Amino acid sequence: MATVPAGRDKYRSFLDDESDNVQWRHGGPPTYDVVNQLFEQGRTKGWEKGSLEEIVQNAIKTWEMELSHNVRLQDFKSINHEKFNLIVNGREGLKGEEALKMGSYNALLKNSLPKEFQYYKADEESFEWSHEAFRSAFPRGFAWEVIHVYSGPPLISFKFRHWGIFEGPFKGHAPTGEKVEFYGIATVKV
Repeated sequence: MATVPAGRDKYRSFLDDESDNVQWRHGGPPTYDVVNQLFEQGRTKGWEKGSLEEIVQNAIKTWEMELSHNVRLQDFKSINHEKFNLIVNGREGLKGEEALKMGSYNALLKNSLPKEFQYYKADEESFEWSHEAFRSAFPRGFAWEVIHVYSGPPLISFKFRHWGIFEGPFKGHAPTGEKVEFYGIATVKV
């Protein structure tokens, strides 16, 4: 594992190069030391520096950081503000401002199932509540890695893995200490 100066983040570009005029949701840039440790301990892939896999992995981590912690879309550097469109599971797409208002959890977990089959109802949860609920349930964060890149630019298709340890309560459910893990397929047009 490479040594990174304290407070720096080797996985999320732009985090350490931000200008003073970026408006952060909690007053300053986030720190990812704890989830980076979970990532290093649990990752299944190690990508060569500069490889397409590493670039995609770090780009998605950067985008997630911006979506969770930036207040203004104009401060995002990982997307084209005019063309960005987040589509999850065939749902209607969300433009950048819509995704920013909802927050990453609500934007990514929103679904079109009938309400009686939705355990998590993204439309009923606020940005703030969703982030606090997931931070409480997964105090070490929810790590993310690229498993495989199937195609290169301009349409990048890849498989990912997302995992965390259920160590805090969530919606009336007591923590179990178990790993919660899922895999997915995504495409990014650059």
